[in-house]
Amino acid sequence: MMAEVQRVTVLGAGSWGTAFAKVLGDAGRDVTIWARRPEVAAEIRDRHRNSSYLPDIELPERITATADPARALDGAQAVVLAVPSQTLRTNLSEWSGLLPSDAILVSLAKGVELGTLKRMSEVIAEIARVDDGQIVVVSGPNLAKEIALGQPAAAVLACTDHDNAKAIQQASFNQYFRPYTNTDVVGCELGGACKNVIALSCGMAAGLGLGANTVATLITRGLAEMARLGAKLGADPLTFAGLAGVGDLVATCSSPLSRNRTFGERLGRGETLEQALAATGGQVAEGVKSCTSIRELALNLGVDMPITDAMHRVCHEGVDPRHAGAELLGRSQKHEWS
Repeated sequence: MMAEVQRVTVLGAGSWGTAFAKVLGDAGRDVTIWARRPEVAAEIRDRHRNSSYLPDIELPERITATADPARALDGAQAVVLAVPSQTLRTNLSEWSGLLPSDAILVSLAKGVELGTLKRMSEVIAEIARVDDGQIVVVSGPNLAKEIALGQPAAAVLACTDHDNAKAIQQASFNQYFRPYTNTDVVGCELGGACKNVIALSCGMAAGLGLGANTVATLITRGLAEMARLGAKLGADPLTFAGLAGVGDLVATCSSPLSRNRTFGERLGRGETLEQALAATGGQVAEGVKSCTSIRELALNLGVDMPITDAMHRVCHEGVDPRHAGAELLGRSQKHEWS
Protein backbone atom coordinates (compact mmCIF):
# COMPACT_ATOMS: atom_id res chain seq x y z
CA MET A 1 0.00 0.00 0.00
CA MET A 2 1.35 3.43 -0.95
CA ALA A 3 2.19 5.63 2.02
CA GLU A 4 1.62 9.38 1.83
CA VAL A 5 4.78 11.44 2.11
CA GLN A 6 4.31 14.76 3.90
CA ARG A 7 7.63 15.51 5.63
CA VAL A 8 10.65 15.67 3.32
CA THR A 9 14.29 16.50 3.97
CA VAL A 10 16.53 17.77 1.17
CA LEU A 11 20.23 17.21 1.85
CA GLY A 12 22.01 19.84 -0.21
CA ALA A 13 21.21 23.49 -0.86
CA GLY A 14 22.58 23.88 -4.39
CA SER A 15 20.53 24.96 -7.39
CA TRP A 16 18.76 21.66 -8.10
CA GLY A 17 18.30 20.73 -4.44
CA THR A 18 16.72 24.11 -3.72
CA ALA A 19 14.56 23.98 -6.86
CA PHE A 20 13.32 20.48 -6.02
CA ALA A 21 12.58 21.62 -2.47
CA LYS A 22 10.46 24.39 -3.98
CA VAL A 23 8.65 21.80 -6.13
CA LEU A 24 7.82 19.83 -2.99
CA GLY A 25 6.78 22.92 -1.06
CA ASP A 26 4.53 24.06 -3.89
CA ALA A 27 3.01 20.57 -3.86
CA GLY A 28 2.00 21.11 -0.22
CA ARG A 29 4.80 19.18 1.51
CA ASP A 30 6.70 20.29 4.62
CA VAL A 31 10.35 20.57 3.59
CA THR A 32 13.58 20.98 5.54
CA ILE A 33 16.74 21.77 3.60
CA TRP A 34 20.13 20.90 5.05
CA ALA A 35 22.79 23.40 3.99
CA ARG A 36 26.49 22.92 4.74
CA ARG A 37 26.97 26.66 5.32
CA PRO A 38 25.00 28.04 8.30
CA GLU A 39 24.53 31.41 6.56
CA VAL A 40 22.78 29.72 3.62
CA ALA A 41 20.50 27.82 6.00
CA ALA A 42 19.71 31.05 7.87
CA GLU A 43 18.82 32.89 4.68
CA ILE A 44 16.50 30.10 3.52
CA ARG A 45 14.89 29.83 6.95
CA ASP A 46 14.50 33.54 7.70
CA ARG A 47 14.17 35.18 4.28
CA HIS A 48 12.91 32.25 2.15
CA ARG A 49 15.66 32.83 -0.38
CA ASN A 50 18.87 31.13 -1.48
CA SER A 51 20.71 33.98 -3.15
CA SER A 52 23.90 31.92 -3.57
CA TYR A 53 22.25 29.64 -6.13
CA LEU A 54 18.80 30.91 -7.10
CA PRO A 55 18.76 34.69 -6.64
CA ASP A 56 15.38 36.43 -6.93
CA ILE A 57 13.47 33.19 -6.34
CA GLU A 58 11.09 33.30 -3.38
CA LEU A 59 10.76 29.96 -1.63
CA PRO A 60 7.47 28.68 -0.15
CA GLU A 61 6.66 29.25 3.52
CA ARG A 62 6.59 25.46 3.97
CA ILE A 63 10.38 25.33 3.47
CA THR A 64 12.77 25.74 6.39
CA ALA A 65 16.49 25.01 6.68
CA THR A 66 19.25 24.05 9.09
CA ALA A 67 22.98 23.31 9.04
CA ASP A 68 22.48 20.43 11.52
CA PRO A 69 21.94 17.15 9.61
CA ALA A 70 20.45 15.36 12.64
CA ARG A 71 17.88 18.08 13.07
CA ALA A 72 17.14 18.11 9.35
CA LEU A 73 16.55 14.35 9.20
CA ASP A 74 14.42 14.01 12.33
CA GLY A 75 11.04 12.57 11.33
CA ALA A 76 11.64 12.66 7.58
CA GLN A 77 9.44 10.34 5.51
CA ALA A 78 11.54 10.94 2.41
CA VAL A 79 15.14 12.10 2.10
CA VAL A 80 16.30 13.82 -1.08
CA LEU A 81 20.03 13.46 -1.77
CA ALA A 82 20.99 16.62 -3.65
CA VAL A 83 24.79 16.53 -3.74
CA PRO A 84 27.17 16.03 -6.70
CA SER A 85 27.65 12.45 -7.87
CA GLN A 86 31.35 12.24 -6.99
CA THR A 87 30.78 13.44 -3.41
CA LEU A 88 27.67 11.35 -2.73
CA ARG A 89 29.56 8.48 -1.08
CA THR A 90 31.47 10.74 1.33
CA ASN A 91 28.41 12.78 2.27
CA LEU A 92 26.12 9.80 2.66
CA SER A 93 28.67 8.04 4.87
CA GLU A 94 28.39 10.99 7.26
CA TRP A 95 24.58 10.90 7.23
CA SER A 96 23.86 7.16 7.11
CA GLY A 97 23.46 6.73 10.87
CA LEU A 98 20.93 9.58 10.97
CA LEU A 99 18.63 8.37 8.18
CA PRO A 100 15.17 7.21 9.32
CA SER A 101 15.10 3.48 8.57
CA ASP A 102 11.83 3.56 6.64
CA ALA A 103 12.39 6.80 4.69
CA ILE A 104 12.28 6.74 0.91
CA LEU A 105 15.66 7.88 -0.40
CA VAL A 106 15.46 10.10 -3.48
CA SER A 107 18.53 10.62 -5.66
CA LEU A 108 18.99 13.81 -7.69
CA ALA A 109 22.64 13.04 -8.56
CA LYS A 110 23.48 12.12 -12.16
CA GLY A 111 26.73 10.31 -12.77
CA VAL A 112 28.79 7.13 -12.53
CA GLU A 113 31.18 6.97 -9.58
CA LEU A 114 34.87 7.15 -10.34
CA GLY A 115 36.75 4.03 -9.28
CA THR A 116 33.81 1.77 -8.43
CA LEU A 117 31.89 2.56 -11.67
CA LYS A 118 28.66 2.33 -9.71
CA ARG A 119 25.47 4.17 -10.51
CA MET A 120 24.18 6.53 -7.82
CA SER A 121 21.43 4.19 -6.63
CA GLU A 122 24.05 1.46 -6.17
CA VAL A 123 26.17 3.79 -4.05
CA ILE A 124 23.12 4.69 -1.95
CA ALA A 125 22.11 1.05 -1.45
CA GLU A 126 25.65 0.19 -0.35
CA ILE A 127 26.22 3.05 2.08
CA ALA A 128 22.70 3.40 3.49
CA ARG A 129 22.25 -0.39 3.58
CA VAL A 130 18.78 -0.30 2.10
CA ASP A 131 16.97 -2.37 -0.48
CA ASP A 132 16.84 -1.11 -4.08
CA GLY A 133 13.09 -0.64 -3.73
CA GLN A 134 13.62 2.10 -1.14
CA ILE A 135 15.53 4.31 -3.62
CA VAL A 136 13.84 6.61 -6.14
CA VAL A 137 15.89 8.19 -8.94
CA VAL A 138 14.86 11.54 -10.45
CA SER A 139 15.76 12.21 -14.07
CA GLY A 140 14.56 14.22 -17.06
CA PRO A 141 14.87 17.71 -18.57
CA ASN A 142 15.16 19.54 -15.25
CA LEU A 143 17.16 22.76 -15.53
CA ALA A 144 16.96 24.12 -11.99
CA LYS A 145 16.39 27.81 -12.73
CA GLU A 146 13.49 27.20 -15.11
CA ILE A 147 11.77 24.91 -12.60
CA ALA A 148 12.36 27.38 -9.77
CA LEU A 149 10.65 30.02 -11.93
CA GLY A 150 7.62 27.74 -12.21
CA GLN A 151 8.01 27.04 -15.90
CA PRO A 152 6.26 23.79 -16.96
CA ALA A 153 8.48 20.71 -16.84
CA ALA A 154 8.24 16.95 -16.51
CA ALA A 155 10.47 14.35 -14.87
CA VAL A 156 10.80 10.61 -14.42
CA LEU A 157 10.79 8.99 -10.99
CA ALA A 158 12.34 5.54 -11.31
CA CYS A 159 12.16 2.85 -8.63
CA THR A 160 11.94 -0.93 -8.61
CA ASP A 161 9.11 -0.55 -6.05
CA HIS A 162 6.39 1.22 -8.01
CA ASP A 163 4.51 2.23 -4.83
CA ASN A 164 7.50 4.23 -3.63
CA ALA A 165 7.82 5.92 -7.02
CA LYS A 166 4.11 6.78 -6.84
CA ALA A 167 4.52 8.18 -3.32
CA ILE A 168 7.20 10.62 -4.50
CA GLN A 169 5.13 11.34 -7.61
CA GLN A 170 2.22 12.39 -5.42
CA ALA A 171 4.51 14.42 -3.15
CA SER A 172 6.07 16.40 -6.02
CA PHE A 173 3.17 16.89 -8.44
CA ASN A 174 2.06 20.51 -8.72
CA GLN A 175 0.76 23.03 -11.24
CA TYR A 176 4.07 23.30 -13.13
CA PHE A 177 5.91 20.04 -12.37
CA ARG A 178 4.59 16.79 -13.85
CA PRO A 179 6.42 13.63 -12.68
CA TYR A 180 6.00 10.26 -14.38
CA THR A 181 6.92 6.89 -12.85
CA ASN A 182 9.17 4.20 -14.30
CA THR A 183 10.67 0.96 -12.97
CA ASP A 184 13.76 1.10 -15.21
CA VAL A 185 16.25 2.54 -12.73
CA VAL A 186 19.27 1.47 -14.80
CA GLY A 187 18.09 3.22 -17.95
CA CYS A 188 17.07 6.42 -16.16
CA GLU A 189 20.39 6.66 -14.33
CA LEU A 190 22.48 5.96 -17.42
CA GLY A 191 20.53 8.56 -19.39
CA GLY A 192 21.11 11.14 -16.66
CA ALA A 193 24.82 10.39 -16.44
CA CYS A 194 25.61 10.12 -20.15
CA LYS A 195 23.74 13.26 -21.21
CA ASN A 196 26.18 15.39 -19.20
CA VAL A 197 29.05 14.07 -21.32
CA ILE A 198 27.19 14.63 -24.59
CA ALA A 199 26.31 18.17 -23.46
CA LEU A 200 30.03 18.85 -23.03
CA SER A 201 30.58 17.85 -26.66
CA CYS A 202 27.72 20.07 -27.85
CA GLY A 203 29.17 22.98 -25.91
CA MET A 204 32.58 22.37 -27.46
CA ALA A 205 31.00 22.36 -30.92
CA ALA A 206 29.34 25.70 -30.19
CA GLY A 207 32.63 27.08 -28.87
CA LEU A 208 34.30 26.05 -32.13
CA GLY A 209 31.68 28.04 -34.06
CA LEU A 210 29.83 25.00 -35.40
CA GLY A 211 26.08 25.06 -35.97
CA ALA A 212 22.83 23.19 -35.51
CA ASN A 213 23.68 20.27 -37.80
CA THR A 214 26.72 19.41 -35.70
CA VAL A 215 24.86 19.72 -32.41
CA ALA A 216 21.96 17.60 -33.70
CA THR A 217 24.46 14.96 -34.88
CA LEU A 218 26.16 14.87 -31.48
CA ILE A 219 22.83 14.60 -29.65
CA THR A 220 21.62 11.78 -31.88
CA ARG A 221 24.87 9.82 -31.91
CA GLY A 222 25.19 10.45 -28.18
CA LEU A 223 21.77 8.89 -27.74
CA ALA A 224 23.02 5.86 -29.68
CA GLU A 225 25.99 5.59 -27.30
CA MET A 226 23.89 5.66 -24.15
CA ALA A 227 21.40 3.21 -25.64
CA ARG A 228 24.21 0.74 -26.44
CA LEU A 229 25.52 0.99 -22.89
CA GLY A 230 22.01 0.64 -21.51
CA ALA A 231 21.31 -2.45 -23.60
CA LYS A 232 24.45 -4.09 -22.24
CA LEU A 233 23.32 -3.40 -18.67
CA GLY A 234 19.73 -4.56 -19.18
CA ALA A 235 17.95 -1.20 -19.51
CA ASP A 236 14.66 -0.85 -21.37
CA PRO A 237 15.37 0.72 -24.82
CA LEU A 238 12.15 2.76 -24.55
CA THR A 239 13.60 4.65 -21.58
CA PHE A 240 16.09 6.39 -23.87
CA ALA A 241 13.26 7.62 -26.10
CA GLY A 242 11.61 9.25 -23.10
CA LEU A 243 12.23 12.08 -20.65
CA ALA A 244 15.33 10.51 -19.08
CA GLY A 245 16.89 10.00 -22.51
CA VAL A 246 15.91 12.31 -25.36
CA GLY A 247 14.23 14.81 -23.05
CA ASP A 248 17.24 15.33 -20.79
CA LEU A 249 19.62 15.30 -23.74
CA VAL A 250 17.79 18.06 -25.62
CA ALA A 251 17.57 20.34 -22.58
CA THR A 252 21.11 19.83 -21.35
CA CYS A 253 22.74 19.98 -24.78
CA SER A 254 20.85 23.06 -25.96
CA SER A 255 20.38 25.43 -23.05
CA PRO A 256 22.84 28.10 -21.88
CA LEU A 257 21.57 27.28 -18.38
CA SER A 258 23.28 23.88 -18.64
CA ARG A 259 26.58 23.93 -16.77
CA ASN A 260 27.92 21.05 -18.87
CA ARG A 261 27.13 22.80 -22.15
CA THR A 262 28.59 26.14 -21.07
CA PHE A 263 31.69 24.45 -19.63
CA GLY A 264 32.21 22.62 -22.92
CA GLU A 265 31.77 25.88 -24.82
CA ARG A 266 34.64 27.42 -22.88
CA LEU A 267 36.86 24.46 -23.76
CA GLY A 268 35.82 24.76 -27.40
CA ARG A 269 36.86 28.41 -27.40
CA GLY A 270 40.34 27.35 -26.38
CA GLU A 271 40.28 27.69 -22.60
CA THR A 272 42.10 25.08 -20.55
CA LEU A 273 40.29 22.98 -17.97
CA GLU A 274 41.84 25.17 -15.26
CA GLN A 275 40.69 28.39 -16.96
CA ALA A 276 37.16 27.05 -17.38
CA LEU A 277 37.14 26.05 -13.71
CA ALA A 278 38.27 29.49 -12.64
CA ALA A 279 35.57 31.12 -14.78
CA THR A 280 32.86 29.00 -13.13
CA GLY A 281 34.03 29.68 -9.58
CA GLY A 282 35.56 26.23 -9.23
CA GLN A 283 32.27 24.46 -9.97
CA VAL A 284 33.05 21.39 -12.07
CA ALA A 285 30.50 20.27 -14.63
CA GLU A 286 29.43 16.69 -13.84
CA GLY A 287 30.36 15.51 -17.34
CA VAL A 288 34.02 16.40 -16.83
CA LYS A 289 34.38 13.66 -14.23
CA SER A 290 31.70 11.30 -15.49
CA CYS A 291 33.25 11.04 -18.95
CA THR A 292 36.13 9.13 -17.35
CA SER A 293 34.02 6.70 -15.32
CA ILE A 294 31.51 6.12 -18.14
CA ARG A 295 34.36 5.54 -20.59
CA GLU A 296 35.90 2.98 -18.25
CA LEU A 297 32.57 1.25 -17.73
CA ALA A 298 32.05 1.08 -21.49
CA LEU A 299 35.55 -0.32 -22.07
CA ASN A 300 34.96 -3.00 -19.43
CA LEU A 301 31.72 -4.00 -21.14
CA GLY A 302 33.06 -3.80 -24.70
CA VAL A 303 30.67 -0.96 -25.66
CA ASP A 304 31.75 1.55 -28.33
CA MET A 305 31.27 5.14 -27.03
CA PRO A 306 33.43 7.38 -29.26
CA ILE A 307 32.01 10.74 -28.15
CA THR A 308 32.51 9.84 -24.50
CA ASP A 309 36.05 8.71 -25.27
CA ALA A 310 36.75 11.97 -27.09
CA MET A 311 35.46 14.05 -24.16
CA HIS A 312 37.72 12.14 -21.76
CA ARG A 313 40.73 12.79 -23.93
CA VAL A 314 39.95 16.50 -24.31
CA CYS A 315 39.30 17.01 -20.60
CA HIS A 316 42.01 14.79 -19.14
CA GLU A 317 44.65 14.09 -21.79
CA GLY A 318 45.03 17.56 -23.29
CA VAL A 319 43.68 16.70 -26.75
CA ASP A 320 42.60 19.78 -28.75
CA PRO A 321 38.80 19.80 -29.34
CA ARG A 322 39.43 20.36 -33.08
CA HIS A 323 41.54 17.23 -33.27
CA ALA A 324 38.94 15.25 -31.33
CA GLY A 325 36.24 16.37 -33.77
CA ALA A 326 38.35 15.41 -36.78
CA GLU A 327 38.97 11.98 -35.29
CA LEU A 328 35.23 11.44 -34.74
CA LEU A 329 34.50 12.34 -38.37
CA GLY A 330 37.35 10.17 -39.63
CA ARG A 331 36.18 6.97 -37.93
CA SER A 332 35.50 3.96 -40.16
CA GLN A 333 32.21 4.03 -42.05
CA LYS A 334 29.42 1.86 -40.64
CA HIS A 335 25.70 1.19 -40.67
CA GLU A 336 23.74 3.68 -38.52
CA TRP A 337 22.43 1.01 -36.12
CA SER A 338 25.57 -1.08 -35.81
